[in-house]
Amino acid sequence: MKKINWLNIWINIRLILIFGLIVALYSFTTIKNQNRKLSKTMVQFVGENNQFLTRETVNKLLIENNSDIKTLTKVKLDLNKLEKIVNKNNMVEKSQVFLSIDGVLIAIVKQRTPIVRVINNDTSFYVDYQGNKMPLSDDYSARVPLVLGEINNNNRAELHTLFKYIYDDDFLKKNIIGIQLFNNGAIKLMNRNYNYEIDFGRSQNIEKKFNNYKAFFQKAVQDSSITKYKTITLRFTQQVVCTK
Repeated sequence: MKKINWLNIWINIRLILIFGLIVALYSFTTIKNQNRKLSKTMVQFVGENNQFLTRETVNKLLIENNSDIKTLTKVKLDLNKLEKIVNKNNMVEKSQVFLSIDGVLIAIVKQRTPIVRVINNDTSFYVDYQGNKMPLSDDYSARVPLVLGEINNNNRAELHTLFKYIYDDDFLKKNIIGIQLFNNGAIKLMNRNYNYEIDFGRSQNIEKKFNNYKAFFQKAVQDSSITKYKTITLRFTQQVVCTK
C-alpha cells in the first residue's frame, strides 16, 4: 500500500488557500478602488502659451454636467472620452487626462501657439505653430505680427514657413510687427522701432534674405544711418537695396 505524504498535501492546501486569499484581497481592493469617489481635479498647463484657457474652463470640460465632483466615482469615468473632450477645445493643442492613486483627476494641457494674426476683409484669426487656423480668444490677445491679406491653399505652406522663421528667431520676433501680402505674391514687412518698410519679395530664400537684413541692420544702427531710409529691399539675395 502506497504511503500518503500528508506533509506535501498540507503544503499544497496552504498554497491554494494563500493564492485564494490573494485573489480575494485583490478583487476586494479593485472593487473598492473603482467605487472610490474623486477627491478633486487638477489642471496643469505646460509650455509657454498658457493665457487662452483658464483652469476653470478645463475643469468644466472634465466634470461635464456634474456640478459636484464628489458624486463621481472612478468606475464611472471614461478617461479616453474626457481627453477627447478637452482636445476638441479650439485652444488646446494636446492633453493627457489620468487618475492618481489618491483619486485626483489630473489634466495636463498644452495650449496652441499662435505665431501671427491674420486680418482679411471682415475675418480675423490666428495661425498657430502647426500652420492651422486658430480662433481669437475673448480672454487674451497674443502679441504676434499682424498679417494683412489673403492666405489660401496656394500660398499657405510657403507663408507658414515664413511665419515660423520669424517666430523662432529672437531678433525678428521682437522687431517684425506687420506682414502685408499682395496678390502677386510679394510681401512687405513692418519694423517695430523704425519707420521704413521692408520689401521682402516673395516667400523664397527666407534664411538668406533675413541674414542679409540682420547684417545691414547691425551696420546701419552703428553708423546711425538706420533712420534715413524709407524702404529696405531684400528681394535680391545678393544685396540689400535701400531707398531714402
